[in-house]
Amino acid sequence: MKYCAFLRGVNVKGTNMKMADVCQVFKEAGMLDVGSVLASGNIVFSSDKKAEDLKEILEKAMSNHFSYEAFLFIKSQEETEIFWNSIPFEKNDDLHIYGFVGNPGVESVLMGAFEAASKTENEKADIVNDLFYWQVPKGNTLDSSFGKVLGKKSLKDQFTSRNINTFEKILKKMN
Repeated sequence: MKYCAFLRGVNVKGTNMKMADVCQVFKEAGMLDVGSVLASGNIVFSSDKKAEDLKEILEKAMSNHFSYEAFLFIKSQEETEIFWNSIPFEKNDDLHIYGFVGNPGVESVLMGAFEAASKTENEKADIVNDLFYWQVPKGNTLDSSFGKVLGKKSLKDQFTSRNINTFEKILKKMN
C-alpha cells in the first residue's frame, strides 16, 4: 500500500535534515519506493504494514538516527486523496489554505482553539470528514492569534499542517 508520512517540526527551529537522509532512514527501516516531496518532511513510500505499526517503526528510526523526538503521521494514498477532495474553501491568490494531519479528535481541539482566537478578515476554519482546514490571508499565518496556538509544545505530538498545494504535490508523487 502507498503511504505518506507527514513529519512534524522538520527544517524549522533548528531541527534540520536533508530529505535524502530521511529517505535513507525510511529505506533502512524496510520501506519501499521511498521519495520526498518538498523539504518540509513529506515522505511517500510503500509498505505492507498497517499505518499504526509504521508510525511506531518510523518514529523510532527517525528519533534514533537524527537524535530528536520524532513525530509523524501516516496517511494512506486514499486518506491523502480525501484530504485533497474535502477542501471546503475556494482557492484565492490572497489566501493560504492549510489542512491538518493528526490524531483522531484533534480537529475538535483545533476548532475550539480557532473559535477562541481573534480572527483577521477572511480567516476561517472548517471541519470536513473529521479533517480540520484553516484559511488565512497570506502574510498572517504566523502572526495570527490561531497561528500562535499551533506552535504550542503541548500540541506537538497531536498534528502537523500542510498548505493544500503540498497535498496536490504529494498525490502527484504517489501516482
